[in-house]
Amino acid sequence: MRSLRLLALASVMSVSLACGVAVAQPAPPAGAPQPAPYTEEDAAAVLDARIAALKTVLRLSPEQEKLWPPVEAAIRDAVKGAVARRDKRASAPPPATVLDVLGQVADAEEARGKALRTFVDAAKPFVASLTPAQRNRIPTFLGVHDHGETPSSTELWIFEEEE
Repeated sequence: MRSLRLLALASVMSVSLACGVAVAQPAPPAGAPQPAPYTEEDAAAVLDARIAALKTVLRLSPEQEKLWPPVEAAIRDAVKGAVARRDKRASAPPPATVLDVLGQVADAEEARGKALRTFVDAAKPFVASLTPAQRNRIPTFLGVHDHGETPSSTELWIFEEEE
């Protein structure tokens, strides 16, 4: 008798759980408007906002402003390269083997490494002109944290358009 009660209780709980899941996940209404796709114009606006925000966070002096253009150019070039790699990958046939996949990863890492090196080289004179307080703001803004781990280039926002 006790096993019959347990079976009945389990059955009721199963049905209740199944109904709860069905209710918790209603189907979207037919003909619901879809969000607009993310466009190149959207990406350009976001990049412009991030660059403006970085300059705002740093509160550049007039002398520092003179050193800014190569830094901004390196950021924009890195983003342009990331977009080009993404578009090339999207239009290419799918990789045939695992080695093709690894080759694509290696090529992308190499390209990101070159772009990152260009950015670092362009930023050195600029960063040297910053106060300690200004330098302290850069890692957090860029999403790089000094907790012993080396960030992957794919974690940096200058390469996010590649994904």
